[in-house]
Amino acid sequence: MRLAQYRTAEGMLFDALVPTSRAKRAFLCLAMLLPAILVWGCSGIVSGQNSSPATPTPQTFSISGTITPVTGGNGATVTLSGVANATTTADGSGNFTFSGLANGTYTVTPSHTGYAFSPSSLNVTVSGANITTGLNFTASALTFTVSGTISPAAAGSGATVTLSGAAAATTTADTGGNYTFTGLANGTYAVTPSRTGYTFNPSTQTATVAGANVTGVNFTAQTNPTFSISGTISPTTGGSGATVTLSGAAAATTTADTGGNYAFTGLGNGTYTVTPTNTGFAFTPMNQSVTVSGANVSGVNFTASAQVAHSVLLTWIASTTSTVTGYNVYRSTVSGTGYAKINSSLVLAPLISYTDTSVLTGTTYYYVTTAADSSGNESTNSNEATAIIP
Repeated sequence: MRLAQYRTAEGMLFDALVPTSRAKRAFLCLAMLLPAILVWGCSGIVSGQNSSPATPTPQTFSISGTITPVTGGNGATVTLSGVANATTTADGSGNFTFSGLANGTYTVTPSHTGYAFSPSSLNVTVSGANITTGLNFTASALTFTVSGTISPAAAGSGATVTLSGAAAATTTADTGGNYTFTGLANGTYAVTPSRTGYTFNPSTQTATVAGANVTGVNFTAQTNPTFSISGTISPTTGGSGATVTLSGAAAATTTADTGGNYAFTGLGNGTYTVTPTNTGFAFTPMNQSVTVSGANVSGVNFTASAQVAHSVLLTWIASTTSTVTGYNVYRSTVSGTGYAKINSSLVLAPLISYTDTSVLTGTTYYYVTTAADSSGNESTNSNEATAIIP
């Protein structure tokens, strides 16, 4: 070391030991770096004190509820309004949820085509927690009516009106020709009036219910034209007072007058069968088929023939068995089979004959007899006898 002389800022001199070589240079470096270190440290401290803290994320909540029954809730649209606006769709069970909501007051409103809701909407306040109860709605299916008039009233009164399509129903028009179907859901329907003796214009109409009643489904009724079937039964001895029966498209009965004439009136188009009957007479033909097609049909005539009373007298050889007390008589219209007993009581021995008075003209009959004892035991059938009735 050496002693060096330095001047102060005021110009004064002072003596100091001055380090030499490496030690001197190290000391000088340290002396120069120390202020820099102090300045850097202060700068770092000041910089740390001036930085801003991170902003916290706001907390959000949810609102959830249910729409019952499932038929009305499934697919329903649910709208949220108030502090925030949103829309969601209820799931297959009618459940819905709105999430990511801030605190505040909201209104929840469900909607679904064809349904009304009770209540129509609900207010709910979110205050630091999810809302999971109390947001329940009940859906009720909306129903509507289809109505109209059939005119004129005289034709519409009592007409049957049939509804088909989205639902099926039948009603009767009142004395004014008015009708109404109630309790109908949205959908497409067909309305068809009917009444015997009338046609309707139009014959049917389509009515579409879409959230409102449908009125004015009107019809005009027209009387159907009617026709007659007539004829004569001759000779008058067989035709006078004969009963004539009509069957087929309509059923009716009339009596031929003293001249054997008959008529059926008020008939619609269709196919009919006419059949005359009169005790003691047969008719040719036995009946006739008649088709009415837009015009009266006349000349449906018949010929009556007096029936001759016939009978068959049956006789047989008496049984030689001592226990036989009488005989039974059997008849059939088929040879060798199908015999039925025709005597109401046993033909008591020694009688060996029986008269059958219940035979018909133009028929062939086959007869057998059996012998019977007092206990009702019968023998086998006798030989078969044949009788042809002319």
